[in-house]
Amino acid sequence: MFIIINDVDSFIRRSSINNYIFNIVKFLRYNRLNTAFNSVFGIVTNTSGFKEPIIISVLVLGIFLYPNYKRLVTIIFGPVLILLFMFLPAYVNSFRQNVWSGDETSDDATQIALDATLNTDTEDTSNWIFLCYRLSEIDMFTRYVKSTPSQVDYYGTQILKQSAIAIVPRVFWPSKPNTEELIMQRVYDAGVVNRSSSVSAKPAFVVDAYLSGGAWGIFIFLFAYGAVAQIIAVKAEELFGGYILGTALIFSGLFQIFWRGLSFEFLINSVFWSYISMLAIFKVLRSRNILKEI
Repeated sequence: MFIIINDVDSFIRRSSINNYIFNIVKFLRYNRLNTAFNSVFGIVTNTSGFKEPIIISVLVLGIFLYPNYKRLVTIIFGPVLILLFMFLPAYVNSFRQNVWSGDETSDDATQIALDATLNTDTEDTSNWIFLCYRLSEIDMFTRYVKSTPSQVDYYGTQILKQSAIAIVPRVFWPSKPNTEELIMQRVYDAGVVNRSSSVSAKPAFVVDAYLSGGAWGIFIFLFAYGAVAQIIAVKAEELFGGYILGTALIFSGLFQIFWRGLSFEFLINSVFWSYISMLAIFKVLRSRNILKEI
């Protein structure tokens, strides 16, 4: 077990993953509500073109605030999440069209997307599509169930072997197969998207679990998923002296991939190297006497 012996605030400010994580940690230490609002402001202004980081960030902030402000969180965060689910998909679609094409700057695209979302005169089905199909991804999952094993056999350990290949840095293996192509191959084989399409419909974690071993594959891999996440979180707390630095900062910052549940190849690769990074950070802090064994 290790504890922090230097000024944790200055250290976290210098080394935090982003301002949002720092604000969460600062809030937990000092119970300042204005810090939480600063975190929300950072989330809203951090436009990336993806719905998921915004929704998850608001959700996590609500979870952190709830023990101290139960009534406030219940009154505010419930409606906020509902509004995000109602308007965010349409906002993100408009934002992507403008900024990803290079026609507008990020600031201009943000304003255009906001105006289009709040003042649309035409029926926009993007929110409904997101809620019914993208949110649960059940529609995509059923397509794999229809094709496997009737048309495509279960993959067994093949996807895990491809995940092991993905871990190897390309600098050590220049001819390493392209991970994106390996993943998309099973998408094409299942007939989820056409090979000539430019859409990237990589399978979610639960889909790869099913493709590996059917219903039993889902049970085994989801159990392993939770177990690995818990083991790593406990290890982070053990190394970094408790919940605030161990889980709230290190684990939440390095292992955000656990929130997403991507394809095996991307998930395992990210978790492996994030774990190596966690150990490296620990070594650095120990060498600088920021952490002390007790």
